[in-house]
Amino acid sequence: MFQEPKDWLEAELQDTLDEDVEIELEDAVLSAEIRRIYRSHHPDQMDRKLYFQELLRLQSELIKLQDWVSHHKERVVVIFEGRDSAGKGGVIKRISQRLNPRVVRTVALPAPSDREKTQWYFQRYVPHLPAGGEIVLFDRSWYNRAGVERVMGFASEDQVEQFFQDVPEFERMLVRSGIRLVKYWFSITDEEQQMRFLMRIHDPLKQWKLSPMDLQSRVRWEAYTKAKEEMFERTNIPEAPWYIVPGNDKKRARLNCISHLLDMIPYADVPHEEVALPDRVFNPDYEREVLPRELYVPQKY
Repeated sequence: MFQEPKDWLEAELQDTLDEDVEIELEDAVLSAEIRRIYRSHHPDQMDRKLYFQELLRLQSELIKLQDWVSHHKERVVVIFEGRDSAGKGGVIKRISQRLNPRVVRTVALPAPSDREKTQWYFQRYVPHLPAGGEIVLFDRSWYNRAGVERVMGFASEDQVEQFFQDVPEFERMLVRSGIRLVKYWFSITDEEQQMRFLMRIHDPLKQWKLSPMDLQSRVRWEAYTKAKEEMFERTNIPEAPWYIVPGNDKKRARLNCISHLLDMIPYADVPHEEVALPDRVFNPDYEREVLPRELYVPQKY
């Protein structure tokens, strides 16, 4: 049956919201016991309706930010660092969810190759820096050297010291070149990380997130703490300060981080050309070919 335009639009919007709910179903397949334990540790959870309202409002502002960056050929780099399972990936997903991937892209580099290990340390990050009109979200960054590489013994103390001497000037160079650089550290407690790791162990949809490195981060909690403290002390420069996001409450962490990012950049509305849907051109001599049935995906649902 043909739907009136309003009914059709409402159905499309509901589809979009359904997808949002799917993304938010963090504990869909957890056992009842794990779910009970998690909720007992998070009694003051944010109202779901309020969370979605605020998330959608902030995402609409992110679209304005994206348009402003594109229009004025601005360059933005946002670094997301923090402990394993602290929520970096979650906030990156919500930031980029409704944005144009040609403008906003996420960079999550794998471990360096043998060739890359012989390069200048920052070399493999430089090609991923933004051109005019782009925003780059680094899901972990050059700060790997101050964290996982140092704690796990992948970098020598001499290499770490060289990094600490180089990174302030490297970031000052980026800022002097016109790049807007924002650095976030997602912080969670020891108990919260343990709970999230247990949830991943019991969630078959998330077990892939548990790498040997993640498990070692539990063993070396204190070593990571010491490394983080020195990193803050030596890399928190006026041109590119660190901003700490308390991450024990995932929903509030996402909203707080997105709101802060929007406050950090002086974006404004930009002019848009009015969009008009052109008329369809009909060719009376064209006859559509009938395609073989085997080309179609089977309709199982």
